[in-house]
Amino acid sequence: MIRRRSKQSESHRGPGREKHGRRPRRWTWAWTWLRACVAGLAMLAGVALPVLATSQAWATSPAYATFLAGGSSRQFAYVANFGDDTVSVINTRTNTVVDTIPVGDEPEGVAVTPNGRFVYITNEGTNDVSVIDTRTNTVVDTIPVGDRPASVAITPNGRRAYVVNEDSNTVSVIDTRTNTVVATVPVGSLPLGVAVTPNGRFVYVTNQDDNTVSVIDTRTNTVVATVPVGSSPTTVAITPNGRRAYVTNFGDDTVSVIDTRTNTVVDTIPVGSEPGGVAVTPNGRYVYVTIEGTNEVQVIETRTDTVVATIPVGTRPRRLAITPDGRRVYVTNTDDGTVSVIDTRTNTVVDTITVGSEPVGVAITPGRGRGKG
Repeated sequence: MIRRRSKQSESHRGPGREKHGRRPRRWTWAWTWLRACVAGLAMLAGVALPVLATSQAWATSPAYATFLAGGSSRQFAYVANFGDDTVSVINTRTNTVVDTIPVGDEPEGVAVTPNGRFVYITNEGTNDVSVIDTRTNTVVDTIPVGDRPASVAITPNGRRAYVVNEDSNTVSVIDTRTNTVVATVPVGSLPLGVAVTPNGRFVYVTNQDDNTVSVIDTRTNTVVATVPVGSSPTTVAITPNGRRAYVTNFGDDTVSVIDTRTNTVVDTIPVGSEPGGVAVTPNGRYVYVTIEGTNEVQVIETRTDTVVATIPVGTRPRRLAITPDGRRVYVTNTDDGTVSVIDTRTNTVVDTITVGSEPVGVAITPGRGRGKG
């Protein structure tokens, strides 16, 4: 059992067009006027933005930073730094840290809303959740939850956030429209990891002291199944089709595979020493697992449930997140204060990014991302 007490995603013709694509003569003047307006606006934007940027206030504003970064269509990785109470924001196109956000004490878990507008951070030291607005990269709300909230997952419709509270043995259910706790669900002993099924119907929670996984029905917010797994289950990830849940067992160096239709373990996969974080590729073909004991990431092929690759990363890799296009994996290395970036086509590290102290949780926003390498 690992208890961290110290800081260690027109076929129709347009209006005014005739059958064969020629514009009627009566619309010619309007078409010309419209094109002139568009050209004028483009010229104005091209002149006005650089002029505005000469203003110190605009040049240092979050809005201008967003403009330079390409707006909300860009993709970012948010990393919780347990050791210095911050969140690092990584631009996945350049693999550089573009912002650092102060949050609560000992931040650990990270989850992004499906529309990419907000990031939820669990703060173990202050027993609350920080809500970050991704347009400004500022904390816009703080939500009290249970004791030592370790991780968080958000439903596919974005309406609920499920927060696992280690020392309360509970899960807090947050209404994301009001950012208030609307239910508290008792689970097993020392819950740690959490994942929501793609249809939003069920939430899977790992219980380290019980060696079990609790299954919560999101319609009633009650536990409807308890699944025995390996020793000290840490985190859980669910395949895109919702049929399998992969659970890392830190205590016996295995990964349990749960059939979510029957909630029984259908396979147990031997992996390296002290498996921690787990994530499934968007196509469901591979599962990536951090191996804390040997500073590696192992890759499981889901068709055979066998390890097919082992990738050296930084020291004490804890958690990981995969980009929506499935091309990159971002791995937090807690003892290095770095994030390793893995190219999933070659399963090699193509970049290493320095972040804050003791990074743990990581999540990636939807958008266009293209990591270098």
